[in-house]
Amino acid sequence: MPDQDYLEIPQAAGADPNAFELLRVWVANKQQHVSLRTGVWEDPAAWGIMLADLARHIAETYRQEEGRVVDATLQRILAGIRAELG
Repeated sequence: MPDQDYLEIPQAAGADPNAFELLRVWVANKQQHVSLRTGVWEDPAAWGIMLADLARHIAETYRQEEGRVVDATLQRILAGIRAELG
């Protein structure tokens, strides 16, 4: 697999000796494939907090790269989540 298919490790994670990878998501054969570290949090609600934080990071990236409005992007992300879980 070419190196450009991998994302960079964030600088803060590389500098913290206690950092660990929590989640990795790939698209292969037109499907999503996931590796994740379970047992990090006792309460599954913590995963919901992590997903909400991730949604904010995604919305902020869209704002920076495409000038999109963060709240509107978050609403589109939420619509996708509702559709997929529904």
